[in-house]
Amino acid sequence: MTMKKTTLLGLGALLLVIGLSSIVFTSPGEKAMTDTQHAEIATLASGCFWCTESDLEKVPGVLKVVSGYAGGEEKNPTYEQVSSGMTGHREAVQVYFDPTQVSYREIIDHYWKYFDPTDDSGSFGDRGFHYTSTIFYHSDEQREAAEASKKALDESERLGGLVVTPVLPFTTFYAAEDYHQNYSRTCPIRYKTYRKFSGRDSYVKETWGDEAKIKSKGATPQPCPLPGTYVRPEDGTIKDSLTPLQYKVTQENGTERPFDNEFWDNKRDGIYVDVVTGEPLFSSKDKFESGTGWPSFTRPIQKESIIENKDSTLGMVRTEVRSKAGDSHLGHLFDDGPQPTGQRYCINSASLRFIAKEDLKDEGYGEFMKLFE
Repeated sequence: MTMKKTTLLGLGALLLVIGLSSIVFTSPGEKAMTDTQHAEIATLASGCFWCTESDLEKVPGVLKVVSGYAGGEEKNPTYEQVSSGMTGHREAVQVYFDPTQVSYREIIDHYWKYFDPTDDSGSFGDRGFHYTSTIFYHSDEQREAAEASKKALDESERLGGLVVTPVLPFTTFYAAEDYHQNYSRTCPIRYKTYRKFSGRDSYVKETWGDEAKIKSKGATPQPCPLPGTYVRPEDGTIKDSLTPLQYKVTQENGTERPFDNEFWDNKRDGIYVDVVTGEPLFSSKDKFESGTGWPSFTRPIQKESIIENKDSTLGMVRTEVRSKAGDSHLGHLFDDGPQPTGQRYCINSASLRFIAKEDLKDEGYGEFMKLFE
């Protein structure tokens, strides 16, 4: 699920649970995991394991969720091997849960709500066998509960098609690499960007609405700090702090009118930062008159502050530009700019805040004075 521009590369454990005759292989990362010797386990595949893990760990009674590879014969597979589609493994998760708080049947009933179980060739933007869904049962009781849940979903006709997710006996599960574990928390911006553009969230909202919402258990672990001090605020805070136009542009991928925006003709020295987070994005030193009516730049201050995605709206293929820390829609990138880069970052004024050179130190951006020396 690593994203490069707009290509969605699909991406998309372990302790032996007492009382289960499961073959489970552990990774070094397992040593740091919490004690689950009295838990029961469910092994489930539904496409991207980042997303499956994030959705199911919110279920009350779930102790932890581990991302990994299930059902294949390749021993200790790597992500690259599984992604080739040649190992027989699927991206999957193992869900450790307290049976006194939540039943296996309830886990399965939740499981159906976060992917499309009528899709037999992949999951949303991720295609291929290794992204197909499966319930791997560990006992006859689990098999019966899973099949009953599947039958009930079919009979409800909720999905507009038959559930194709197979219910298979558990064989093997290997924990994925450490960097895949807890990905929604350790790399929140990349995860949210991937998930949004995969189509998963829009499907869940349209199919299940509020029924798919689960109140998180306790305090959410804090993600690893992003570079710098630029962190995206809560959604409610963002909406309260922005003008309607700023919100439409940055949060809803809107576009402002050309020649009728704040910075298209601004010629002062300074830097332009993300209006949502304050992350430095562009310098007046790289700004040029493009004749388009929007602020245009030959390059960002730091390439790492920008995310590029494929945009196929409006009947054409373009490269969308978003801020990294804030995941704000900024504008688009074109290859018709002046040298030395030949690029034109066409950016909405509403996504930016301008900080004049003389105000950089007072605003906390003193390190960028060197751009104007």
